[in-house]
Amino acid sequence: MYSDKKNILQLVALLKAHSIIHIVVCPGSRNAPIVHTLANCEDFKCYTVTDERSAGFFAIGLALRLNETVGVCCTSGSAVLNLQPAVSEAFYQRIPLVVITADRPAAWIGQMDGQTLPQPNVFGTLVKKSVNLPEIHTTEDEWYCNRLINEAILNTHFHNYGPVHINIPLSEPLFEFNTKELPEVRTINRFSALEHSKELEDYIRKCCQYEKILIIAGQDSMPFSVTENYPSSIFEQYTWFAEDLCNSIKNDKLIRNFDTALYTMTTEEKKTMAPDVVITLNGHIVSKRLKQYLRSNPPKEHIHVSPNGAIADVFCSLTVAVEQNTSDFIHLLSVGVDEHSTTYSDKWQEICSKIPEPEFAYSEMLAIATLIHHLPKDSILHLANSSTIRYAQLFKISSPTTVCCNRGINGIEGSLSTAIGCASANPNQLNFIIIGDLSFFYDMNALWNSNYSSNVRILLLNNGSGEIFHSLPGLEMTTSSRGAITATHTTSAKGWAEERGFEYICINGATSLEQNIKSFTTNGASDRPILMEVRTDAAMDVKLLKDYYHQLKH
Repeated sequence: MYSDKKNILQLVALLKAHSIIHIVVCPGSRNAPIVHTLANCEDFKCYTVTDERSAGFFAIGLALRLNETVGVCCTSGSAVLNLQPAVSEAFYQRIPLVVITADRPAAWIGQMDGQTLPQPNVFGTLVKKSVNLPEIHTTEDEWYCNRLINEAILNTHFHNYGPVHINIPLSEPLFEFNTKELPEVRTINRFSALEHSKELEDYIRKCCQYEKILIIAGQDSMPFSVTENYPSSIFEQYTWFAEDLCNSIKNDKLIRNFDTALYTMTTEEKKTMAPDVVITLNGHIVSKRLKQYLRSNPPKEHIHVSPNGAIADVFCSLTVAVEQNTSDFIHLLSVGVDEHSTTYSDKWQEICSKIPEPEFAYSEMLAIATLIHHLPKDSILHLANSSTIRYAQLFKISSPTTVCCNRGINGIEGSLSTAIGCASANPNQLNFIIIGDLSFFYDMNALWNSNYSSNVRILLLNNGSGEIFHSLPGLEMTTSSRGAITATHTTSAKGWAEERGFEYICINGATSLEQNIKSFTTNGASDRPILMEVRTDAAMDVKLLKDYYHQLKH
C-alpha cells in the first residue's frame, strides 16, 4: 500500500515515468510516507543512508557510475541543511540529482515547532530548479503539483546536468497507507531542436497522424522582425488561430475571429471541433474563451514552442516543450504536411466566415472600429490593456499594421509610456495609441517628457470608469461598491494634453468622430501630436456589447 498523500503519489509516479529509479533515502518521521511509498514500489531501488551529509555524496557516486539521474530523500529541518555540501558539489560537477525534502506545513515555520525552518529555495543558486509542492485538495492543486514536478525533473538534464530541489510540505496524519496503485500521471517531455532534431522530427510526424491539428500563434516578443515567407501548404493543411498581436506570421488562412466564433458555438459543436493536437507559438494569448475551451476539451498532445524551451502549460495539457525559434519550427512542420490530409481547417474557416464584423452605435467599440478602418499603411497600433485589446480583436486590422501591447504581465501601468518610447524611436512613422481612461490617467506622466513628436496619435476612450469591470461574470455591484470597483471619475485629459503641446479633439458623438478621423489618421495633417478624447457612457457601452453577443447567440 502507498501513502494517501496525493502530492507524494504524483512525485513517485513521475519519478517512475521519468525513469529515476535509484533513490537514496535517509530515516526520519516527516519523510516516512515518501520513503514508505518508494520502498513499496518494486520499480525503485532504495539505498538507506542514515547520515544526510554522507547520503548526498553517496547519491553523487551512484549517479556518476550509473550515468543517470539519482534521487536523495531526507526529512525536514536541519537534515536538509546537511545535504548542502553534496548539492553544491553536484551543481559544479554538473551531476543530475533530484533532492527530495519533506517539510512541515508553512503555517508552522518559525512557531517553535520541531524540525522546522524555511525550506523552499534553501539551496539558493546551487540548484538548477527549486519547487515547493502544494498539498493537493483540488484538481487545480493536482495539475499544479504535476507541472512543478515535471518541470523540476526536466531541468536535471536541460542545458547541462545538475541538481534540482523538490520540497514537499506534509500535514498530519502522515501514516495513512490505503492507496493500492500509483496514479496515471501526465509526463511532460522536452526537445531541444539542436540536440534532438531527429527525435523532434519523428515526434512531429507522429502528431501529424491525428486528424485535428490546431496551431495558435500568440504575441511576438519582437514584433518588428521581418515577416518570413513560409510554404503555402503549411497554412492550407493545418488550422491556424492568430491574434492581432501576432505580427510575424501573415497569411489569409490565419483565423483571427475565433474568440467570437467560440461564443456562438454550442457545447456539442465545441466538442466536435476540439483539436487532437495543439501547437502554441510565440508568447501570450489574450482570449480567455480559447483558454477555457481548451482546458475543458484538452488535446491529446500540446506542444509549446519557445526559444528557451519554457514549460508554459496554459491549457493544463502540455505534453512537450520544444526549444526552437518559431521560424525554424514552422519550416519543420512541412515534414508532416504530406501525411496530414484533413478537412478540419475548412470546417473552422466555414464556422468563422459566417460571423460578420460587428456594427455598433456610438460607443467605445465604434471609436475603435473607426480608427482601425482608417489606419494608414505601415503604421504602428498600440493597444492598452483590458477592454481595448479585446474590443480591437472584433475588427479586422490590415496586414501591414504592426500591433503592440504590454501583455507580459497584462497590467495597465506603462501602456502609454511604452507606446511613446516606441514612437520616439522613429519620428517618421505614425504611432496610434488606443487607451482607456484609467490606463491613460494612471500613466499620464508618459507625456511628461520632450522626446516625442507629431507622429503620436492618442485615441483616449473616456467613459468615466473602468468599464471592463462592469462585465465581470458573477460580480454584482451595489451603488456603494460600484465607485470603488470601477473607479468612477469625471476627469478630462484636455488640460493636460494642451499643456503638453498636443492638439486636442473632443468627440461626443458619431458625427464628430467621422468628421475628425481623417485628419487624425493623416500623416502631416498637424505639426503637433494629437489626442482625440472620445467621451461615451459606460452603461451604454456595456449594453451595446451585451446586445451584440446576444444577437450572435440567437
